Amino acid sequence: MPSLALLAASPSLLSAALAVAAPDATALPQAEIAPVMWSLTAAQEEGGQDPATPPRDTPADGPPADPAPQFDENGQPVGEIVVEGEIGPPKSDPLESVNEDSYRITQAVDKAVLEPIAYAYRDGLPEPIRDGLGNVVRNLGEPSNALNFLLQGKVGKAFGTLGRLAINTTLGVGGLFDVAGKPRIGLPYRRNGFSNTMGYYGVGPGAYLYLPITGATTVRDLIGNTLDQALLPFAVGKPFNKPAYAATYFMVNGLDQRLAFDEELAQIEDSDDPYLMRRQTYLAQRRRDIAALKGEMIPEDEDEYAEAMSSDAAPAPVLQLDGAAIRPLGGAEALLITKPH
Repeated sequence: MPSLALLAASPSLLSAALAVAAPDATALPQAEIAPVMWSLTAAQEEGGQDPATPPRDTPADGPPADPAPQFDENGQPVGEIVVEGEIGPPKSDPLESVNEDSYRITQAVDKAVLEPIAYAYRDGLPEPIRDGLGNVVRNLGEPSNALNFLLQGKVGKAFGTLGRLAINTTLGVGGLFDVAGKPRIGLPYRRNGFSNTMGYYGVGPGAYLYLPITGATTVRDLIGNTLDQALLPFAVGKPFNKPAYAATYFMVNGLDQRLAFDEELAQIEDSDDPYLMRRQTYLAQRRRDIAALKGEMIPEDEDEYAEAMSSDAAPAPVLQLDGAAIRPLGGAEALLITKPH
């Protein structure tokens, strides 16, 4: 049976034995190291590389670095997609959050109060009576229409409007019947107002507003329509300065406007963003009104109203007065611009 013997040796004897067995380090071949030339200036000229990294032709671990961005002579990036936008409400609607809340509240009030009243007014009164009340309201607005046509330098339309006022007030029994609009006389209803006159002479619309009762409007239209309604009470006095007159005018006019815009309001409500749709259609329609007064045409690619209303839904309503197509302005005279039945 093999056996293992342990020998004890002194440390000095063991060191001498290891020194005899170890190879000579000086006998090993020495590897030559080739120098690598690298310049900071040359690295920067090679396309804006990071000076702390080696040149591009030096192999490195990992994927290759992205190419350096390129710029044109104006300092704009080449071959890149730049997305720009604005933060906050649009310039035309600086009170967007407040207006949108007002829009929602108005819709709730309309559903609970105004909508039942409007449809009761439509279904409960015979159409001739409703038409007669609407004719009276329009006839009361003729002095403001005539005055503003005169201020705009449209003398012929101003006198035509005064002729309508005289004929309908007398032969039309205080405006109940639109005698002047009949084919034999042929004086159509042309709506005008101080807001149109301000726009005609270059006054901008100002901030968009959506107010309870008033509905969609702007600062310019709110001031202009206030002047329109104040003309008769201040210029004539009694009975137009009595609260009963103001309440009756306001109620009949508001209900008529609410029913006239029924189809358009339904189309707005069916859109993805009813508030945005209402704002766009109102501002675009008012732009068209001012352009028409100036005899200007809005290019099709800039007609926001046509673009907003071009959908599969029913087109915006148009009032028919004895064959004459008249599109009401809406908003400023509407009692509430809300969800229709």
